[in-house]
Amino acid sequence: MAEEKKLFKVKIDNIPVEVEPGTTILNAARQIGGEVVPPAMCYYSKLQGSGGKCRTCLVKVSKGSEADPRPMPKLVASCRTTVMDGMEVMNITSPEVLDARKGVVEFLLLNHPLDCPVCDQAGECDLQDLSYEHGVSGTRYEFKRRTFEKIDIGDNIKLHMTRCILCYRCVFTADQLTGKRQHGVLNRGEASEISTYIKKSLDGTNFIGNVIDVCPVGALTDRTARFKNRVWFLKPVDAHRNCDKCCGKTVLWMRGDEIFRVTARKDKYGEVEEFICDTCRFDKKETKDWTIEGPRQIARHSVISANHYVGAHKPKETFEAVMDGRDPKLLMNIHSVSEVNQPSVDLSKIDGPAHSTDFPKLNGVQ
Repeated sequence: MAEEKKLFKVKIDNIPVEVEPGTTILNAARQIGGEVVPPAMCYYSKLQGSGGKCRTCLVKVSKGSEADPRPMPKLVASCRTTVMDGMEVMNITSPEVLDARKGVVEFLLLNHPLDCPVCDQAGECDLQDLSYEHGVSGTRYEFKRRTFEKIDIGDNIKLHMTRCILCYRCVFTADQLTGKRQHGVLNRGEASEISTYIKKSLDGTNFIGNVIDVCPVGALTDRTARFKNRVWFLKPVDAHRNCDKCCGKTVLWMRGDEIFRVTARKDKYGEVEEFICDTCRFDKKETKDWTIEGPRQIARHSVISANHYVGAHKPKETFEAVMDGRDPKLLMNIHSVSEVNQPSVDLSKIDGPAHSTDFPKLNGVQ
């Protein structure tokens, strides 16, 4: 009989969880889920060596372990720090962490242009979400922002380096997925940039389009879909095809019967489930090329599902405690369940403001 593997007991924001040795704090938090999961702009679970670049996942270790309960003196990157047995971590329960995260977001936005209205990534941008949840309303930066010219790094990929936050995801993707990396980080310090050497293009491989999916901002965009439509006007549907290069499982972004773009399927943390080839991504833009499975499930907080109210439910458990056990009504359309104004009375036909005398008695009540 195989020996049972010892699990480490960890607390994150006072929520206990048991994980295997070698698990990072970030992945331990993901096993809990919800708001205790630190944000991550550079870490990608499917890319080896990713993480430790953006510092948005900083957390406070208030207890190192059961053997050594001393707290760690500084905030640590949760994507790079492994758990210890008995470790206690503070994320949203630590004012120090929240303050540091605001500083990190401000730093990421120093050179980032305020061009969300014209950016193709708007509506599904990790930096937008991060700045909304953890950012500040203004900036203290008074110097000239660095700018770069937009360049085409291939027939299908546009690089807008001014928006880049140097998360290195695209570099790791090209290095590990294609085996033929033609771009990387040039120069040092504030002059660092993602680019190709002597203006080479990212061609000659069937999987380089995945750098678009892993980019958390609008630095790498799909030239075949650039400026053609807004993401919240499109309907994402799951589809698949028999492909000899990849899994063939994708998301089609459609308006009517027209396919505007094709992307890989992503999980709730915005990470690609299975990488897809460039043939599926760029060349198959007709519905006859695909077997459509159905609408894609999108998180309700996303702008993509705004006003759709998919999966709405009555928050019964929440209201019973404050309503003396009475069964609550979901106040989505109050006039369909309430007769306060008596639907039989047409308010638009009343001359002047409505008065109590305009409503007949109902069950003896005026």
